[in-house]
Amino acid sequence: MQQELSIDSRALAARFPRDFTWGVATSAFQIEGATQQDGRGESIWDAFCRRTGVIADASNGDVACDHYHRWQDDLDLIAGLGVNAYRFSVAWPRVQPLGQGAWNAAGLAFYDRLLDGLLQRGVAPHLTLNHWDLPQALQEQGGWAARDTVHRFVDYGLELARRFGDRLSSLTTHNEPFVQAVLGNETGIFAPGIHHRRTAMQVAHHLLLSHGLALRALRAEGVDCRLGIVLNLAPVEAASDSEADRARARLEDGRLVRWYIDPLLRGSYPDDVWMDLGADVPEIHGDDMKIISTPMDFLGVNYYSRSVVNAGGAVDPKQLGAKVTDMGWEVYPEGLTKLLCRLHRDYSIPDLYVTENGAAFPDEWRDGGVHDVERRDYIARHIAAAGAALAAGVPLKGFMVWSLMDNFEWASGYAKRFGIVHVDYATQRRTPKASAIWYRDFLLGMRRREAA
Repeated sequence: MQQELSIDSRALAARFPRDFTWGVATSAFQIEGATQQDGRGESIWDAFCRRTGVIADASNGDVACDHYHRWQDDLDLIAGLGVNAYRFSVAWPRVQPLGQGAWNAAGLAFYDRLLDGLLQRGVAPHLTLNHWDLPQALQEQGGWAARDTVHRFVDYGLELARRFGDRLSSLTTHNEPFVQAVLGNETGIFAPGIHHRRTAMQVAHHLLLSHGLALRALRAEGVDCRLGIVLNLAPVEAASDSEADRARARLEDGRLVRWYIDPLLRGSYPDDVWMDLGADVPEIHGDDMKIISTPMDFLGVNYYSRSVVNAGGAVDPKQLGAKVTDMGWEVYPEGLTKLLCRLHRDYSIPDLYVTENGAAFPDEWRDGGVHDVERRDYIARHIAAAGAALAAGVPLKGFMVWSLMDNFEWASGYAKRFGIVHVDYATQRRTPKASAIWYRDFLLGMRRREAA
């Protein structure tokens, strides 16, 4: 017998307005597969996966969820959930194999079909230009650390906007610049696998700069959809009231949150982080900061947990006695409310969207279905936390669950499952989990309320 949810779904639904955006999210490299088909070029993640020891299960994205071939069935799954939005990314090397120069007609045609398929099913497309899979050819010319990549990205964004912009509800420039910069170029645990702090800071600056330049170019082109960026953000809290713990929490908040949001919304990097970087600060040209702070229509927030730190660094959530996900992340839904309220309070913020929220948990098969009570409860509690922020006056416009289906979870390979739809990688069979069924029924209840 399925465990009952502690949250009243009907009362929860009443917290949200009728025009609220409800969706699911994926990214190209994690689901598409077909990495060597129809003219697709190589990405930095293709190259990274070939290194020994960097992916937990030594896997890669060659097949992934085979979405490239199974997209119609996957769109049927999305529509069957009752969501009104789908957030996905374009694989840059699929549409422009070298990151500059010739365009790949077969790759562009795939996204043409995908967009038309979504609209035919009544689902609004929310497209991300860069979800980490930079063309390897550009990486070999310096990658995001090279200023020229900024301009190649603007060219790429303009071409996609010209082809697809009239069918999009929103266009996101970058997903999680922090991850691309720090995990990819400082700690090196993600592609391209570089270990160099100054390179990471230059990458972060160029990602933000390319965002601002792209927004200006897209608006000059007359693109009619909403434009924004997605950041991975979290409350950073001190483990105690000691001065040392509070100082470390302030600095870590600067590195994770303020280093990215301050330039976007205030036009400057935070002084404390700049001073801490010393010789590792990025090179900045003339109007860079003014360009970065080009007004945007929305800010997307990816939230999974909070961070607790002491003077020595991050504290393991298990030491706090907290419940954790399969990734070892604390289950802390109230952190989402705190984060959204802080953004609204401290910044002149555009509309906000929760563009990713979800959890990896081991799946329990029973009676032919996936009984993922922990994931279901995680999502429901975070939707409740979003509702609390909305009630507090936060201009929250949407919530998207990560992820539609199990997929290639970057350095964790296929060992960690975030999907509300189970994927059997041997057969590619999709099975909606209890979390998907709850989400569908929750949204169905909202539609009934709206119709009443």
